[in-house]
Amino acid sequence: MEIVLLGPVGAFDHAKPVDISGVRLRMLLARLALEAGRPVSADALIDDLWGEQAPSGAASALQALVYRLRKALGEAGTLTSVAGGYRLSARTQDVDALRFEELAAQGRRELAAGRHEEAAAVLGAALGLWRGAALADVLDAPFAPGVAARLDEVRASAVEDRFDAALRLGGHAEALAGLAVAGAEHPLSERLAGLRMRALSATGRQSDALAVFEEIRGRLAEELGVDPSTELREIHLALLRGELAPPSARAEAVPCRLPAQLSSFVGRERELEQLAVLMDSSRLVTIVGPGGAGKTRLSIEAAARDRRRAWFVPLAGVTAPDQLADAMLGALSSQGQTQQATPVDRLAELLDVGEAVLILDNCEHVLDAAAELAHELLDRLPQLGILATSREPLAITGEALCHLGPLELPSRPADAAESAAVRLFVDRATGVRPDFVLDGSTVGAVVEICCRLDGLPLALELAAAKLRAMSVNQVAQRLDDRFRLLTSGSRTALPRQRTLLAVVEWSWDLLEEAERVLARRLSAFPGGATLAALEAVCAGELLPAGDIPYLLDALVEKSLLSTSDEPRFRMLETVRAYGAARLAESGEDLSARFVAYFLALAEEHEPLLRTGGQLDAIALFDAEHGNLVAALRMAVAAGDGATASRFVGALFWYWGIRGMCGQFGTFLSEVRRLGHELPDHALATMHAVRLAASGPAVDSAAAREFHPALPLVRMSLAAGGTGHAEPRDAWARASAHWARDVALTEQGELAAGAHDRREALRGFEEVGDRWGLVMSLLPLSRDHSLLGEYGQAIALLERAVAISSELGAEDYLYLTRARLARERRRSGDLDGALCDILVARRQAAEKGHRRLEANILVGLANLQRRAGELERADRTLDELESLAIPEDLARDLIVSTRMENRLAEGAAAEARLLLPQAAGSLFAQGSSAGLAWAAELLGGVLALEGDPSGAATALGMSQAIRGAFDHGEPELRELAVRLTGKLGEPGYERAYRLGADLPRKDALTRLAGATAP
Repeated sequence: MEIVLLGPVGAFDHAKPVDISGVRLRMLLARLALEAGRPVSADALIDDLWGEQAPSGAASALQALVYRLRKALGEAGTLTSVAGGYRLSARTQDVDALRFEELAAQGRRELAAGRHEEAAAVLGAALGLWRGAALADVLDAPFAPGVAARLDEVRASAVEDRFDAALRLGGHAEALAGLAVAGAEHPLSERLAGLRMRALSATGRQSDALAVFEEIRGRLAEELGVDPSTELREIHLALLRGELAPPSARAEAVPCRLPAQLSSFVGRERELEQLAVLMDSSRLVTIVGPGGAGKTRLSIEAAARDRRRAWFVPLAGVTAPDQLADAMLGALSSQGQTQQATPVDRLAELLDVGEAVLILDNCEHVLDAAAELAHELLDRLPQLGILATSREPLAITGEALCHLGPLELPSRPADAAESAAVRLFVDRATGVRPDFVLDGSTVGAVVEICCRLDGLPLALELAAAKLRAMSVNQVAQRLDDRFRLLTSGSRTALPRQRTLLAVVEWSWDLLEEAERVLARRLSAFPGGATLAALEAVCAGELLPAGDIPYLLDALVEKSLLSTSDEPRFRMLETVRAYGAARLAESGEDLSARFVAYFLALAEEHEPLLRTGGQLDAIALFDAEHGNLVAALRMAVAAGDGATASRFVGALFWYWGIRGMCGQFGTFLSEVRRLGHELPDHALATMHAVRLAASGPAVDSAAAREFHPALPLVRMSLAAGGTGHAEPRDAWARASAHWARDVALTEQGELAAGAHDRREALRGFEEVGDRWGLVMSLLPLSRDHSLLGEYGQAIALLERAVAISSELGAEDYLYLTRARLARERRRSGDLDGALCDILVARRQAAEKGHRRLEANILVGLANLQRRAGELERADRTLDELESLAIPEDLARDLIVSTRMENRLAEGAAAEARLLLPQAAGSLFAQGSSAGLAWAAELLGGVLALEGDPSGAATALGMSQAIRGAFDHGEPELRELAVRLTGKLGEPGYERAYRLGADLPRKDALTRLAGATAP
């Protein structure tokens, strides 16, 4: 395991990042890592992590942190408990900060011993370990500022030592730029000033060297009130005497040339690590990526971290291939070199300096010439390495590629601050507007900007520049016109890097005509496209189908497309927007073929959604959903009602499985608005589907023709079971059984639906429909739960959780896991219930599914109440009320559960006040289980008010409404025991039967009256 402290704190297991989420967790990792395997006492850790702000129960908080860190590290590292503290099994070589200090000390010893080459190599390796400010993201920890300051001091000394070694090796010219930067960062460092004076003198710039002395003498006097040290005065005196004459330089050496950067480098940690490995193992490495991805900046950063000397040669200004060698000579400078027969010979002489790296930036427009020249230089100079940047590879044998895509995007707003794209935008935004902060008012717009601009660094920088005159929300709102908006690049940048439009046009203009045709047609696919789709939709007179695979390969090579394993070809959204404009200009209309292809694809795979091939079918619909919706919109826009209705039918069941009710409702309304454009059978179909989706019974020929899934909502089948032919299809039979059971359950006829529940499960198992299995397992688990048969209920729910996870249906996964946690709680396994709740809540938070937290948090409140923690249960409900969840979605759960809390603490008056609201919400919901719950709540209130007979009757009413008493709920069982103790067993039974024997309709009427305000 490698632990990184010289930059943002992190850990790597065999170069793979370990997820250490949470600032406090990284603080703990850093503090333990600094001890290099030595134990740290718990008291010391508490002081170092919290200081004077230690929470009550700090020891428990520390134990929780240790547990989380141990879990995060897994097998990558061992975190053990020792007497009074903890120990992390990390050696000095495993921690970059410790390894840096060790190498810095070794470099200084080598320098003192006169081994200058060894010193330069060791010190370069030491400084190359830095990836940013030490402990950059944990500086709020009490221990961190002191450690970071010490490491900065060691770093400054190591920088000075490395410059000293470089000067002793004769690298005066190469060191000058770095000395100037270091001097600006440490303006009072006399050693840096002395080294800079020596370097300037050695390159013939004595007047500049004298100016350096005068500058630091003035600073020392003004800021510290002291004179220069004896050593610095001696250098000054030697300079005046002419005793610092430049040593004889090697004729073949040329100055190191890397452009100084004016802004910070953000992100790309993984790519820098990859480049370090590639540059160490391959002599030609090419960074390949789309325009604006940051290839140039990354190459400079990678070369700066490399131990070898490096030169940067920009090729963007080269207009013809035969100018390439001369342009390189101009960039490298040939002063002092003898003239050779050819430019290549002169380049070879200039670069024959031992180990070195040559950066060839922007090769794409002179690709053949760059490849040829690179090949010849590599052949002549065995110790030369070349790092190229291009939008397509040089295609030379032995070339290693570093594919550079967009910056990492945030998966959800809560994680935005850790995303590289967001960090870059915020960094550039604060440069334009210093008061800009990433907070609740800006994070949504920032995430939208980063995602819609594909995480492209140049696009993000152009967007951030707009904050001079706009708010971040105004920038986000104008991204539909991105090419007009993003035009404020640096005036010193190349013309093609000053606007977003110019960036894309540069790449587009380098394409062949056939490549442009395919690229603009591919822009019609918002979800990317497979080869089969492209051949069906894009082929034509200008674009033979047989050419498409080869053109796709060319577009991928030129970084206009990315591809996945499927393979699926995608464009960045910015490139797609440009291509769409070119498609509109061309006058080409692909809509008819696009709609026809995707309608056929959907109708072909839709039946598989209810078979053993369900997972593959869902995966296909997932991948093609953007294209399917686009095709449906095209049909609606064209007024083609028949095609649009077929699309809704083909997507109906997929939307149901994925919980996309909003999509279904939106498009159903849009199709129905076509009205007179729909054929008669389509009108009947849409009417039937609307009724089916909204709940009332539907049993028409149009409905059956529209979709075989409609038996699930044709509740009329369950009303009497007559007048309907048994479906021949196995899936339709299973769904009909399921629908009949649902109808019977909602009528309080649990026993009557038992056969249908078993048959539904058997039928869905037969056809392999996982969704049907989940929906069948839930009512069967309820049967066992109502009887208090916890083991059987838990086993069925565990199976439902496993199938939901396999299905990838997140709504059902959270539902089944919440039911499982509820059943564990009812069985008395509070620890197991808490584990399920926490897992479900973490997964919901990671996915950003706030609305799913309602069931999860109610389950947590019930668990806390059962554990006797009523205050915590109320706080959990308070938290639920504070979430941005629609009121009608959570109101019945919150009020009813809060009322149960009042019943548990014996607060009769408060419970009575809540009863009308709780019962009203449950009556509005109308489910059988909810109405039975209202009767149970009434029973609890009456018991506290001293009416045991009325309470027993209310419990009996719950049986009349639901069809069974809930023997599995321990709070109800305990209530029944208390009532029996007061009434006696015969008295309780008589009172109970008064409610249980009521007709369901009468029980509901009586319940409504008893719970009214």
